Amino acid sequence: MEFNVINLFFNLLPALIVALVSVYFFSQYTKNEEGRRRFLLHKDNQKTALPLQLQAYERLTLLLERIAPSNLLLRVKPFSDDKDEYERLLLKTIEQEFEHNLTQQVYVTEECWNVIRTAKSATVSIIRKTSMNEKVTTSDKLRETILRDLMDHQTPSDAGLSYIKKEVAEII
Repeated sequence: MEFNVINLFFNLLPALIVALVSVYFFSQYTKNEEGRRRFLLHKDNQKTALPLQLQAYERLTLLLERIAPSNLLLRVKPFSDDKDEYERLLLKTIEQEFEHNLTQQVYVTEECWNVIRTAKSATVSIIRKTSMNEKVTTSDKLRETILRDLMDHQTPSDAGLSYIKKEVAEII
């Protein structure tokens, strides 16, 4: 009886080893196939997502160009000499441009979107700060002062554009 149990054990041992090795290789194969399927799905998604992402970066580039103080001041002309009225017009134009592109945040990184928001806020701040200057009394003086002050400095839009270019270079 004892001999039969030991003999049975030695006869089943190779089958047990083959079964364990088979289970191991089958699980590895399954993991590999799952990874392959995920890769192919990701690759297919990239074909449709990448053009949308690039389009979002293009639109955000256009936004930054349109709210850049030099471009904004040339495009949006004052209706009168009232600097406060002109300030409100500039700020309203910036807000409209920004709101028009709000949905683009879905396609870009959170960090990129934060850079865009910061550029917009900094531009608004520049306009408000310049308007509060006591030496600025007319809308034309407001335009002139903003442009003169920005000649020596990088604009918020320039910083945002640099960031967008860096991020696009990483995804292409």
